[in-house]
Amino acid sequence: MFRVRKEVEFFLVHPGGPYSQHKDAGYWTIPKGEVEKGEELFDVALREFNEETGMVAQGSFHELGWIQQKGGKIVHGWAFQAPPEIAALEQVPVVSNSWIVEWPPGSGRKVLFPEVDRGEFFTLKAAKIKLKETQHPFLDGLLRILEQNRIENGL
Repeated sequence: MFRVRKEVEFFLVHPGGPYSQHKDAGYWTIPKGEVEKGEELFDVALREFNEETGMVAQGSFHELGWIQQKGGKIVHGWAFQAPPEIAALEQVPVVSNSWIVEWPPGSGRKVLFPEVDRGEFFTLKAAKIKLKETQHPFLDGLLRILEQNRIENGL
């Protein structure tokens, strides 16, 4: 998701849970997830965005291609412009699905954590600091698409 103010701003999410609570730069991500058997990639993107943010992705979508993360996971990306009611917010409330982990490790105690603990809009400069480096091509790809659309529309 993105919005346009003085410049394009990108919506990123921060992973929830004990392993990421003190990590920031280079740790944020686009909402994403696993493909289930028989599921179309675009449908996965819509489902995962909803599961990780509590919001419904809607509008015109821009396909951003795919990247391979350091761990080998392939991530396909799409972008859409935030609806006005979300774009106007300074703090974007997210309601995420949860996961269970033994915490502390070896304790036998199972604890429920949100998959995403917060989501925010960032300028390109800030997004390049916050976002996992392997996902930077999504930022650049969206900017290219928006510039091409601007040129095509004579703006």
